[in-house]
Amino acid sequence: MKVSLSWLKTHLDLSGNTVDSMRDLLTFAGIEVEDIEVRGVDSDKIVVAQVLESLQHPNADRLSVCQVDDGSGTPRQIVCGAKNYKVGDKVPLALPGAILPGGLEIKAGKLRDVVSNGMMCSGRELGIGDDHAGLMILDPALKVGTPFTEVVPPDVVFDLEITPNRPDLLSHTGLARELAALTKKGLEPKPPVPQATVKEATPDQVRLDTTERCPLYSARIIKGVKVGPSPEWLQRRLQSVGLRPINNVVDITNFVLLEVGQPLHAFDLDKLNGGIIVRQAMEGEKIVALDAATYELTTDDLVIADTSAPVAIAGVMGGEASSVTETTTDLLLESAYFTPSFIRRTARRLGISSDSSYRFERGVDPQGPLAGSDLAVKLILDIAGGTAEAEVLVAGTAPQLTQDVTFDETRARNLIGIPDLSREEMHGVLTGLGLAKKSETDTTSLWHIPSYRGDLQRSVDLVEEVARVIGLDRVPSRTAAAFSPSLAPDRTYDFTMTLRQALVNRDVFEAQTLRLISGSQLTDVLGPALTPDKAVGVKNPLSEDHTTLRPSLVPGLIATAALNIRQSLQRLRFFEIGRVFLKNPNGSTREEERLALLLSGPSLPPSWHTKESPALEFTDLRGLLEALPGLAGLGLELVPKPLPGWLLSAEVKRGSKTLGWVAQLHPSRARELDARSPVFVAELAISALQQGAQGVAKFSDLPRFPSITRDVALEVPADLATAKVAAFFSTLKEPLFAGASLFDVFTDTTGQKLASDKKSVAWCLTYRASDRTLAAKEVDEAHARVLKTLVGTLPATIR
Repeated sequence: MKVSLSWLKTHLDLSGNTVDSMRDLLTFAGIEVEDIEVRGVDSDKIVVAQVLESLQHPNADRLSVCQVDDGSGTPRQIVCGAKNYKVGDKVPLALPGAILPGGLEIKAGKLRDVVSNGMMCSGRELGIGDDHAGLMILDPALKVGTPFTEVVPPDVVFDLEITPNRPDLLSHTGLARELAALTKKGLEPKPPVPQATVKEATPDQVRLDTTERCPLYSARIIKGVKVGPSPEWLQRRLQSVGLRPINNVVDITNFVLLEVGQPLHAFDLDKLNGGIIVRQAMEGEKIVALDAATYELTTDDLVIADTSAPVAIAGVMGGEASSVTETTTDLLLESAYFTPSFIRRTARRLGISSDSSYRFERGVDPQGPLAGSDLAVKLILDIAGGTAEAEVLVAGTAPQLTQDVTFDETRARNLIGIPDLSREEMHGVLTGLGLAKKSETDTTSLWHIPSYRGDLQRSVDLVEEVARVIGLDRVPSRTAAAFSPSLAPDRTYDFTMTLRQALVNRDVFEAQTLRLISGSQLTDVLGPALTPDKAVGVKNPLSEDHTTLRPSLVPGLIATAALNIRQSLQRLRFFEIGRVFLKNPNGSTREEERLALLLSGPSLPPSWHTKESPALEFTDLRGLLEALPGLAGLGLELVPKPLPGWLLSAEVKRGSKTLGWVAQLHPSRARELDARSPVFVAELAISALQQGAQGVAKFSDLPRFPSITRDVALEVPADLATAKVAAFFSTLKEPLFAGASLFDVFTDTTGQKLASDKKSVAWCLTYRASDRTLAAKEVDEAHARVLKTLVGTLPATIR
């Protein structure tokens, strides 16, 4: 909500408060200040001036040399770059010494060797709007030399975020009440507003068909009004908070809403057929609203209707057919109280958020409709003329939403933590907030709660108000909580954060997906196939897309990949750490924390020197897994195990313990995602990873002596997993052996160069000693021993 400081100053004296101090005051009182906008400029060196002459600058094509009248009696020469003015126009002129918003100080000087004694200004340069295209052209009727502050008074607009429990702050009067309590200043007295006589409406005048949705409705008839532009002060008030003036009647209803928080609506009386009927809409009934859009209503929507059709969506927006225009002479002024939940439901369903619905759905003052109507009628008669009927027609009664509350002062001191907090100070705070004390004992007092403070229901609510107003900075510090040893959840949290950091450091982005998936996404689950009856379903799903609690993180990552591919992103590197939900064989359920990864697309980002990088491979995923905390340096084995719907699937094992799964998405599924490269995924159990990370990390010095390599080509059965050969080398006990790496695989399906049931694998073996440089003879002997052991252990022959 936007609040004008100059408007607030009509309610209380804020002259001693700076903008920064008011921001802090509101913030510490629980009212968030989202933005502060300074409008206009408070300087007596900016005046209304008239352009007398404009000539081309002798040294610049885009500049003009102007002679202007600033009211001093002597023309002033100004160099100007704008082109939107003409001789005779009146514009704002900043004289030397003026300081504009942003700190720019105007000085006399030369522009391209021509003297300029000031600057003619645009609206943006004066902090008024964003128009920077040319000079701000002023009203021709303005007197030359008039200070610009009299034309556009300077103002500060606070953009506040009001919490839903404080609808009383959604007006300048409500915020002024709050500031009066915070600053301990009294509100400025306001002239009395004539009150209309209340008359119970007959059913043919106002008929309430649903008092549950509209407990109170009032209507006031005003005849003979003259609709036209609003006076300058009213337009300025609305413009200060971002509203566009429309006409005097509509502007007055908007002013009352912003002044006291009571939404109103004015109907053209001549456009109404019969009396007012407050009823639920008929199924399929339509209305064209003030925004010119047509809305189809349901029986859950509340409408204001005449005898033929709806004329307004109650509490949300009026209808176009009965709106006030320049031809309107007779009005029906509506002021009502609507039950918040029903207005909120309609506004959300229709996608409308109006100033009225914003307040009604949070709850306006139930005792405020008649006072708001009286204020609006007074302004209409003063500004638009006409005659108002002496009686206001009322149907229903205002609900009583507040009750007297007992304030326990002893408990208040204990909760706030100030034992010597005086009764007088606490009572002063409550009185300043508009509460009235009815009685008191030695330790308690009974307070009447005003109708606009529906959030004050219990004694502790009053305690909160006292603490908020006196300032939480007065609450003394207390000893922090005692030391607590690290528990299993703490260690798990720390480990998952380590995982996150490790993956982010390796250029993998974290994703967060929904815990609910559709039944069709179960085919994307990594691991044993799942059917809907074996998954944990939701009893009352909100939609078909959210019927099942996810048994795996992979379906969410695949959906994320599809979304990114639709946005023309092909390099995908995602991970997610989250909870999955599994059904046990006995029908019970359990939850488990897991890590999932998805890789696809080019291995490197595009750059000027690398036009196309190779696509990621399965080995890239394996390398990423081998570097994870809990797996690094501990040995990782991928055991091939087919999974329906997946390609190259395998279990991830460490010793005899299964950690999870890795797989490649089936090409047909990848095509459904429009993926141009293979899609690789992995899913691991956090608990299994954490167990591997509990040991103490061991480091060794970098080798001091060089290594020697020997290559060997082996002929092995085609179905022999490379992992078995790698496992042999990893468990080899040869003292000089330092490692092995695969660098070639050859097969021949024709059987011409190699039997079709065989494959040739080439390995590079590394040898090194920690205390000396090896001789070739030593390496040859060690290499022979390794090959002998290899042939005796594996079904392999040396080629």
